[in-house]
Amino acid sequence: MNSIQAVWTLVAFVVFVGIVIWAFSSKRSQDFHEASMLAFEEDDMHKLEQDSGDKHHV
Repeated sequence: MNSIQAVWTLVAFVVFVGIVIWAFSSKRSQDFHEASMLAFEEDDMHKLEQDSGDKHHV
């Protein structure tokens, strides 16, 4: 039973290290930057739609 727990812990640690390496990879930085800006782009688009909609009702 202890060997199964040790293997599972080792597998989980290797997966964790892999995710950390993937997340901080310089190849992914541009993708993450674009993803981080999506919320602001959607807010700007929504604001533009509201502004243009208000002008049509006046």
